Amino acid sequence: MTDISTATGPLDGVRVIDLSTVVMGPYAAQILGDLGADVIKIESPADTVRVGQYRTTPGMTPLNLNVNRNKRSVALNLKDETEREQALKLIDTADVLITNMRPGALARLGLNYADVAERNPRLVYAHAQGFRGDSAQAGNAAYDETVQASSGLVDVANRALGQPVYLPTIIGDKVSSLTIAYSVLAALVHRDKTGQGQQVEIPMTDTLLAFNLVEHLAGHTYEPAEGPTGFALSMTKGHAAVHTKDGLACVIPYNPKNFRDFFAAAGRADLAGDPRVNGEAIDRVDNDWLTEQIAACAPALTTDEWAEVCAKHSIPMAPVLELDRAHEDPYVRDGHLLDTVEHPSEGAIRTVGIPVKFSATPGSIRRLAPLAGQDTAEVLAEL
Repeated sequence: MTDISTATGPLDGVRVIDLSTVVMGPYAAQILGDLGADVIKIESPADTVRVGQYRTTPGMTPLNLNVNRNKRSVALNLKDETEREQALKLIDTADVLITNMRPGALARLGLNYADVAERNPRLVYAHAQGFRGDSAQAGNAAYDETVQASSGLVDVANRALGQPVYLPTIIGDKVSSLTIAYSVLAALVHRDKTGQGQQVEIPMTDTLLAFNLVEHLAGHTYEPAEGPTGFALSMTKGHAAVHTKDGLACVIPYNPKNFRDFFAAAGRADLAGDPRVNGEAIDRVDNDWLTEQIAACAPALTTDEWAEVCAKHSIPMAPVLELDRAHEDPYVRDGHLLDTVEHPSEGAIRTVGIPVKFSATPGSIRRLAPLAGQDTAEVLAEL
């Protein structure tokens, strides 16, 4: 069982106020906390991530445990004048404020950028919401599914799979969380150079649209268009993991030699000698044929045998990680990507590791997710 660390991290000395709910804002604030920031979460027990399954304590849900570590929790009713003033005093002490409250609510509470910047001009004010503040949709509610739709991601799925499905992960929230984190860091660099804070707006739709179009703008990158949108390889019929003799694996030969070595290992000398894999490059017009042959050949060997063959011939390959057994995977275990820790109220829990490594200032897990309002007295006493 892993112990809680005392390493400080590269953001030691930076204070972040997390005035956000659900996942997008809280996950971004947790990332900054993992990197050493002192994160104070101002919350209500009604936060969505505190609703649902729990083991010991109401509110200590899996989602809450996964986005609120390395934070201190302060329970304040922002509609109460006295408690709102306490929140503002906390913001006065902060370097960063992260919020995903709608603009109208922030204005009614006196917590929009103009209000807090007047008191704390050095503040980096990160405001995340579904749509741009200057758009007609600025006040609209937004959820991950609506953002997947408005960013074109559902269209990509529909064209590739024949069904307008949502990705089975809250990609809009989490990509936006990462965008909040790097945007805040950039604004802090500017603040440290100039002494001036600023507002940073992170609209989910804009963020996921930019993310989606990196490869899927494709032929429409040119004006006029030189081909369709959609990254050809990703849109290929059957672009999926394959069944080996005993499991599932991703096997992705990319160049002619990869394909020849793959087919030879599968005992298909006829395919290894096929003209379509014997040129200087693979003709991607044959993507459908190629993926069909990979799927047909994969059952010739076990997953471990394919891992050995692919490593020998530098063919990109990875076994499919089963989430139920992720904690047993050697790569996950050895990298401390999923460790067991002792939570003060919930007992033994698994916590996701910090994926980046700093040689001089490592990030750390110093606090596990707090109970709602657990640190109110401690934090307010510091004022």
